[in-house]
Amino acid sequence: MLVDRARGDGLQLTGEGGLLQQLTKRVLESALDGEITDHVGYDKHDPAGRGSGNTRNGSRTKTVITDVGPVEVRVPRDSAGTFEPQIVRKRQRRLSGVDDMVLSLSAKGLTHGEIAAHLAEVYGAEVSKQTISTITDKVMDGMAEWQNRPLDRVYPVVFIDAINVKIRDGQVANRPIYVVMAVTVDGNRDILGIWAGDGGEGAKHWLHVLTELKNRGVADVLMLVCDGLKGLPDAVATVWPRTI
Repeated sequence: MLVDRARGDGLQLTGEGGLLQQLTKRVLESALDGEITDHVGYDKHDPAGRGSGNTRNGSRTKTVITDVGPVEVRVPRDSAGTFEPQIVRKRQRRLSGVDDMVLSLSAKGLTHGEIAAHLAEVYGAEVSKQTISTITDKVMDGMAEWQNRPLDRVYPVVFIDAINVKIRDGQVANRPIYVVMAVTVDGNRDILGIWAGDGGEGAKHWLHVLTELKNRGVADVLMLVCDGLKGLPDAVATVWPRTI
């Protein structure tokens, strides 16, 4: 029943109803947090902000239409009203071209320099290197929290595959992005993790990925859906011996 439901609903990552809304929200809000930090000159809850003349002043909720569907984000505000967000501008209601960016920035294995280069391309020349560095730090912190979150003990169905995404680091190049999606015991879909590879898809890399998932709490998977990659069944059996 779960497999039929997953097939019927589709397992697309992007587009309306895709699985990337939560990641898009996290990336955008992390970048906005970096922007406001750079603007007011201090981190959230930092005593340095007291008496600075301009302080953080909460946030407002805004829904933007993206390639992955509508995403609700919290946009921070400052007490002086001088903060002008760049990644989600005032009165901007539509963002395009964010799906590859979110996939890239959500993947483990990307360096600080690669993420900074990606964000610099998004923001353009008007944003300083120091600002990009601050934003990059916030995005990496937000992603690390998501990437290392505890997972369910059992998943009825897990889907694994690799897709190629263009990543900028001095020049644009295709990198394989390994994606693991699951159907939970309640029939919901979730992305368990995204990893950036530096070569072709291989069973050895998948063994590393699956071992990480087990270490994050996944004790058993009933059925794993994958392509016919050589050596992959052995890698799966090493981690979860009873998985079909």
